[in-house]
Amino acid sequence: MLIESTAHLPAGLALLDGMFHAPSGQEFAKITLRWLHFVAGITWIGLLYFFNLVNVQFQKGLDAETKKKVNPDLLGRTLWYFRWGALVTVLVGFGYYAMYILRPDVVNARNLGGGQAHTSIVLLVWLLLPIITFAIEFGIIQKVSALTKDGRVLAVVILILVGLMAALIIYWINTELTIKGTSYASNKSFSIGIGGALGLIMLLNVWGIIWPAQKRIIAGMQGGPAAAPELARRAFLASRANAWLSLPMLLFMAASHGDWIIFGPK
Repeated sequence: MLIESTAHLPAGLALLDGMFHAPSGQEFAKITLRWLHFVAGITWIGLLYFFNLVNVQFQKGLDAETKKKVNPDLLGRTLWYFRWGALVTVLVGFGYYAMYILRPDVVNARNLGGGQAHTSIVLLVWLLLPIITFAIEFGIIQKVSALTKDGRVLAVVILILVGLMAALIIYWINTELTIKGTSYASNKSFSIGIGGALGLIMLLNVWGIIWPAQKRIIAGMQGGPAAAPELARRAFLASRANAWLSLPMLLFMAASHGDWIIFGPK
């Protein structure tokens, strides 16, 4: 019976060989970057939702002594994966966007339209826009207590900031890649440009506000100098902002693949 069951194995392997296609060098690079982006992103955003949907309420039920026993190990571990997952997600995504999304549109604008656009210049201005947006947000959270006492007020301010940033990103990319009335900017360049910018703001929130504050809070629990009370509030606001920003960020990333053409020519 065993011999009979394996008699047709070569034919089956031949069929499988016709079905499987090994990736080329460029395909391997693209799928590897995309896979790393997904894995790191799931780690980062999953922990972001854990902090906001589970940990905030969980911490309210712990007394001070229990927090000192539980939080240094619990939060120390989760924050390690949280912050490095954020960094890998954004760096890999930036590389993918630069090489495989934006650059082909820039090349088309030059070769087909006769334009003078350069990928490096388009990318540099694109990078500056979320960095400036974060700098304003950072200053508000750190210094403008009138806008941070009520989280809803801060949410409206951040919504206005990211709305202006998104409009400027669309204007910049469209201006640079429109030649003689024809736009060579694809929906992917616009959608991932906005989604990636939101992701960059979220990364800066992690490394610029959340992690520095949590590091000092955890150190205080372990016998170091007590952290200033306002640090916990700042970390909470930045984390909650990230949770809300993740929703449009994921929407723009998902829409970039053509199911819904939000921007640009179809």
